[in-house]
Amino acid sequence: MRRACLTFALTTVLVSGLVPATASAAPAPRFTTSMEAFEPGGTIRRVEVSRPVSDRTALPQRVASAAAVTPIEINGPSETTFDLVFVGDGYTSGQLSTYSQHVRSSIAALFAIEPYKTYRKQFNLWQVDVVSAQSGVTNDPTQGVRRTTALGMYFWCGGIERLLCVNETKANQYAAAAPDVDQVIALANTTKYGGAGGGVATSSGANAQASQIVAHELGHSIGGLADEYDYGTCETREPREPNASALTATQMRDRRAKWYAWLGKPSPDGGTVGAFEGSRYCKTGMYRPSVNSLMRTLGQPFNPPSTEAMIAGFHRETAQRIHQHP
Repeated sequence: MRRACLTFALTTVLVSGLVPATASAAPAPRFTTSMEAFEPGGTIRRVEVSRPVSDRTALPQRVASAAAVTPIEINGPSETTFDLVFVGDGYTSGQLSTYSQHVRSSIAALFAIEPYKTYRKQFNLWQVDVVSAQSGVTNDPTQGVRRTTALGMYFWCGGIERLLCVNETKANQYAAAAPDVDQVIALANTTKYGGAGGGVATSSGANAQASQIVAHELGHSIGGLADEYDYGTCETREPREPNASALTATQMRDRRAKWYAWLGKPSPDGGTVGAFEGSRYCKTGMYRPSVNSLMRTLGQPFNPPSTEAMIAGFHRETAQRIHQHP
């Protein structure tokens, strides 16, 4: 689920006159990570981004553990539910009510989508109050705008305007103040569209369209779904994900594989379930169940095989947790 496609070049700038001619300043340490980038029209791509190591700086544990936690909706013990935890960045102490509104708007958008709507009782929802020194996030509305915030969120991550990065270490530390954590969502105090998929999903708190990012990311973590978008050539062995296959529709009928039982049935995107070439980052040799879906483009519904996998994921999560916590 964390595969890379694009590599971005880094430019090292040497400033003369500040160091001897025979020496050069050591470049700041960086790390590379694979992330999903989302565009305003709903298109998605996976990118490999070089980021400063400072994006992983940790907090003193006492700071994060002291954050106030609000139970938004509790539907059962953590052993049998999926705990979704929201943290915020760029919200000052006087803006926590705004943050609460953004959390609730994001939740409302998520549970307007099936099968989340039907299976809402499978979730516990938590809000962790993270207080920032300044309002807003870095590089909003334009590059060069700097803000001091608790989680260090910023646009133009990796040189991509809408890619909204966060210090995941700090986000996870704050989220740990909640009783249990299965997925962390970091909301930024901004109206500008943006977000990112990764260990911590990010989204613009005041942008309704960006809430779709949460629904997409949970498709990975709950349903084990593959991304259905494509942009290059890659190895096309049969993948493990339930919504991607190296088999054509004819081959699926012959082998009764994966979404065989759904072939020819209606799909919420207006078409029928089949085997459409272009999926799991591959333009050729890999197939998806429908022309479009939430795992290909934000704003679309899940296709039937993906919905089935999500429902199975809800039940699997419950069974695994009961087994782990007898």
